[in-house]
Formats: sequence, structure tokens, C-alpha cells
Amino acid sequence: MTQEERDWLNTLKETRKGLKTQKEAAEELEVSERHVRRLLQGLAEHGDQSVIHGLTGKPSNRRINEEIERRAVQILSRKVYRGFGPTLASEHLREEHQIEASRETVRQWMVEGKLWRARKERVEEIHLWRPRQSRYGDLVQWDTSEHDWLEGRGAVRYLIAMIDDATSRLWARFVGQDSTEENMRMLWSYLERQGRPRRVYTDKASLFQTAEKLRRGRRRDGQDTAEMPPTQIGRALQELGIGWQAAHSPQAKGRVERNFQTAQDRLVKGMRVAKVTTIQQANQYLEQTYLPWWNRTLTVLPAKQEDAHRALEKSHNLAAVLSHVETRQVRNDYTLKFQGQLYQIQRQGIRAGLRGADVRVEKRLDGSLAVRFRERYLAVQQCPMPGRPGAEAAAATPPRQRIEKRRSDQRRSEWNKNFDLQKSPKIWQAAWSSGWPAAEYES
Repeated sequence: MTQEERDWLNTLKETRKGLKTQKEAAEELEVSERHVRRLLQGLAEHGDQSVIHGLTGKPSNRRINEEIERRAVQILSRKVYRGFGPTLASEHLREEHQIEASRETVRQWMVEGKLWRARKERVEEIHLWRPRQSRYGDLVQWDTSEHDWLEGRGAVRYLIAMIDDATSRLWARFVGQDSTEENMRMLWSYLERQGRPRRVYTDKASLFQTAEKLRRGRRRDGQDTAEMPPTQIGRALQELGIGWQAAHSPQAKGRVERNFQTAQDRLVKGMRVAKVTTIQQANQYLEQTYLPWWNRTLTVLPAKQEDAHRALEKSHNLAAVLSHVETRQVRNDYTLKFQGQLYQIQRQGIRAGLRGADVRVEKRLDGSLAVRFRERYLAVQQCPMPGRPGAEAAAATPPRQRIEKRRSDQRRSEWNKNFDLQKSPKIWQAAWSSGWPAAEYES
């Protein structure tokens, strides 16, 4: 008998003795007076046992068959489900093995089967939560996570993710390296699907911010930071009219960081079950399974239904904006040098003011090169670099042979050709023969 049932029994006995009215008993037990009369009748017929529920100690009519429980525990004991939590395990049991059970039921099965250890709740450090943005597209958090995503089955190390701050809508992509080019491709795919967000929120990595270079041991205490030129991604964001905001700590961009924590658990285990071994298969699983689940399950509605994304305009040429851009000066012969190669501007592209002018050189993501003067693109062709006379022959000769040949070609001086140190006169004899005064010599 529970404590609540004991309290009910005491109240009913006092009512039966006339110490309390049925109305007072109903108010104390928070039931109707009619139910109090029913309880008093049960007390008279069955004694103290009347306050105990009739199904106490009996198995529930909704209890899942023990055979199904044993089968579920046997499935979750497989190596492929190692480390699965109750939530993820219940989903896989339902989708892969057609076993319907709630998360709590699966948790109890796993605890009894020694597959899950109940953890005590602990009070963690409290952080003040920044409220979400009010509109979809106001702020997009952007970051990269390095992890052994395939658990040694393949060389997939980096996951780039962009998550909306207002709704938690997620877009992500596995890449081979965390480079400017791969991040630009990620931004390109986001812009084509969603449009231009108002701002992006990133860390202070060198991909997004150019750090000022100071001498070792030197600090800028009390001085303003020098304004540095933007990075390639920073320039692209400026041309697209997208604001950039830097996070001063990992907690500041907690939404994308928590996304990576979920991915490093659920995504890794899902790809293990799917037997993913290549980056192509990983991206296919990401797009077809994980991202739809995330955007269906973990997103929220924004405070305002308005979409803050802006459409791409005709002036936004993504191939030109999302490229490696540098400025070069056109030489008098209408050539320019870029990354160690010489390029000749074709005759049809020559126009007034081009000689000696600065042009914009774009090394695009597909490997092509584009040169723009003002608002017009110029046709260019790579040409061989002019060399010094004999440079090709010198380059063909090994370095060791070139050094030995240079030494042998040097003409030796002949000023001491007939000089013999053994046959030469003594120093005093040479001085005497040169007319040195004897008196001065003797002194």
C-alpha cells in the first residue's frame, strides 16, 4: 500500500466514524461525494484492501510480448548498434525491424539487458541563452567539424554545416578538406536553394578574417586593431550584400556546435548501419536520410513567418563572386602575370585605357580563368614565359655540373707564377738589397 492509499484509508475511516462529513472527505481527497460513498461501501465489503487499485501487481493489458522484448534486446546487442541511445534505438527498431515500442520502454529493455546505464542528472554550469532571431534567414551560423565520421572505414574528416538561427533548418556537406574553395561551394549550394541571408555567423578562422601579423612577443595593448583587407570569402560576402558577424567563443555559436554533437553521435551510427565507406555515399546518406530527419524533427517555427532571405539578382554572377580574385596590372605589351603564368590579352579585347590599367583576375572553382576590365570580360590566352638567352640549356644541365663548369671557366691570376718560397731571399737580405740604411737596420 502506498502512502497516498494509506491517507485515503485514514480519511475514509474518520468519515465512517463521523469525525468528518462526506463533503469534507470529498474535498480532502479531491473527488466527488458520490465517489466517497462508493469508497465507504467498498470499505465495508472488502476492508482495507478496497483502497488498493484492482490491477496492482498484475501485468498490464498493454504489455508487449516478452518474445518481442527478447528479440529487441538481441537485435540491439549487435555490434552495429554499439553506443545507440534509447531514442535512436527505438527509431531503428521501428524502421528497420518493425518493432513498435516507446523510447521509455526501449530504455527499460536496454537497462535490463545491460545495454544502457541510467545516468544521474547533474547540475551543469548555467549560460544565459541568446534569444533566437525572429525571421527565417536573419542569421545563419556557419562552421566546420573535424571528426572520424566513418570510424576508420574511409577518409572523410570534415563536415561543413550552415544552420538557420530562427528555425534550426540545417544544410550540410562532407568535404575532403576545410578550404576556401570547399566553403565557397557550400555557400554556392545554399544560395541556390535558399537565397541570400541577411548575415552569417562564424568563428574567427583565417577563412573569414585576416589577422594582423605582429612580431613575436609584440602585442597591441591599448591600441586599435589595424584594418586588414578581407579574405576571399569576406570579399564574396560583401559583393553579395551578406553581413558577417564573428563569434567570440564556441558557446556564442552554440546552435551549430550542438548540431555537430548530435551528428557525431546519430549521424556516425546511422552511416555505420548503412555501411557507408566513401565520401560520395556519405553525402548521399546525409542528403537523403539525415537532413530530412533533422529538418522534419528538430526544427521550430520562427516568431515571424516572413522569410528574410533575398533572391539573387542578375548582377550576382556566382561563378565570378565565388572565386579567387586578385588585381593585376596590364603591361605595355598587353600581357599580365598571374600565379607564375603569363597571359596575353587577345586583340579583340584591347581597348583604350587598358595599357597600364588594373584588371580583376578571377580563378574560378572549375579551374578556369577570367579577366575583367571595368564591366567587360577580356579574352586571354596563356603564353610561354620569356627567358634569358641560354636559359633553356642551363636549365637542362644538372646543378652540380653547372657549378663545376663555372669554376673551370674562371681564369686564374698569374702574378705569383714564378714565385718559389724555398728559393726566395731572407727578409733582411731583401731589405739590405733594397737600400735600407744599415744604421737603421742595426738599431
